[in-house]
Amino acid sequence: MKELEEGTALQLDFSKLAKAAAACPTVIPVAVQNVDTQEIILVAYVNEAALQKSIETQSAVFWSTSRNELWEKGKSSGETFELVDILTNCEQNSIVYKVRPRRGGICHTKNRDGEPRNCYYRRLDTESMELRNLDP
Repeated sequence: MKELEEGTALQLDFSKLAKAAAACPTVIPVAVQNVDTQEIILVAYVNEAALQKSIETQSAVFWSTSRNELWEKGKSSGETFELVDILTNCEQNSIVYKVRPRRGGICHTKNRDGEPRNCYYRRLDTESMELRNLDP
């Protein structure tokens, strides 16, 4: 079991934006939303090349801040996203990809039945400050 992905301890990475900017200073955040359910699937980063590749391929492509390369979500697992729409905020410093999962799965993590789940599968219990798995 990976403690960060499955544990109950809250371990938020408040330095992620600084790390992302250091790795690639020309990135902006992108929230990814399931166009059918309206669920927020994940938050990632795009640079100009990732945005252009997304538009060209109609598939959600990001800038991987850990690998410093373009990353098509789900390319290795087959859990890719059809890009349906792109929205930008008023300051044009973040975007929303509205997507449709092509195969139904979303996250690289799996529940106990082996099914991919939404990346936001844990809820913070504000009294105990522990995470509760909503899709174990």
